[in-house]
Amino acid sequence: MSGLYYEEFEVGDTIVHDKRRTISEADNQTFCDMTMNQQPLHLDEEFAAETQFGERIVNGIYTMALAVGLTIPDTTDGTIVANLSYDNVEHPTPVYHGDTVRAETTVLDKRETSDGERGVVTMEVEVFNQDDDLVCSFERTVLSLKRESAE
Repeated sequence: MSGLYYEEFEVGDTIVHDKRRTISEADNQTFCDMTMNQQPLHLDEEFAAETQFGERIVNGIYTMALAVGLTIPDTTDGTIVANLSYDNVEHPTPVYHGDTVRAETTVLDKRETSDGERGVVTMEVEVFNQDDDLVCSFERTVLSLKRESAE
């Protein structure tokens, strides 16, 4: 288990995650198929060529989901009770097939639950492409185990 227990999260700390992922056309196509999202901006090259982007862009929900996956080993792997919310999601720059993304997580807030046995942690996740352009950001709030409760 590599995730952090509630006590190990410190407000203001930023974790730069080592894992990166290059997003392929197949990744985007598969995600769109699995979620039944048939938006032509993600799937139709001729349609997308006529948009401001000039080509297909990666489904933003895939980018967000991938970012969560990239961050889990360093944040909540084996130490989470539940995801509580995802808030303030933004996609300031599009992601294209072939882009490589990485993530950074900053702890924004933490508080114990009323029973004192667990804690709520809110983190901001920022996702960057290979040019260090911010392509996605969101807040993730989790219910985290406390070390003493897990033992």
